[in-house]
Amino acid sequence: MAGDLEGKVAVVTGAASGIGLASTEAMLAAGARVVLVDRDAAALKAICDRHGDAAIALLIDLLDPRDCATLLPRVLEQTGQLDILHANAGTYVGGDLVDADSGAIDRMLNLNVNVVMKNVHDVLPHMIERRAGDIIITSSLAAHFPTPWEPVYASSKWAINCFVQTVRRQVFKHGIRVGSISPGPVITALLADWPAEKLQEARDSGSLLEASDVANVVMFMLTRPRGMTIRDVVMLPTNFDL
Repeated sequence: MAGDLEGKVAVVTGAASGIGLASTEAMLAAGARVVLVDRDAAALKAICDRHGDAAIALLIDLLDPRDCATLLPRVLEQTGQLDILHANAGTYVGGDLVDADSGAIDRMLNLNVNVVMKNVHDVLPHMIERRAGDIIITSSLAAHFPTPWEPVYASSKWAINCFVQTVRRQVFKHGIRVGSISPGPVITALLADWPAEKLQEARDSGSLLEASDVANVVMFMLTRPRGMTIRDVVMLPTNFDL
């Protein structure tokens, strides 16, 4: 895929680790300049030092509304354009609802839903003006199945599934593609909150994906002919069984 994204500028939120980092590195390998949005300054610096000038660190706390609103202006200040948004930042709350911390619920819904909507809202005028753009949102298999061990997390992803399908219908006339990637369980820090017995069962059975697997599908979505939108990709380990 070398050169497939030559001349493109991408923004990846939650870029310092997991799916965001894998997506970032895949886009860099394809020739894009990538703005890495995260709040982990040390991780961003290490990644950008490793990848050179094509990787641009943008330290933002997306849960701070004022900071979140600076994303597009700061990107344009450094790059002059934005072609791709991978809205990937998210967090996880699992387990029984009765045991969940209300503060954690607020934080997760803000990051998984509100921040995604605000990021997309903010970049759309620029993309509409240029009559081109790609928006990919990291969703989850949980958006398509009412997983009983994660009602709060699954609900946030069901909301995103609706958001993707409705916004796509509003903006395709402007040359903008909107899609989501819905992986099953991926080996990232988000699994830290999984029930221990379920995580061990998944590891033992080979029922987990690698972040690089997800990044490969993101690249597939981005490199289709402009007349084709890959709106939803559900991917899961072959051995995974709900």
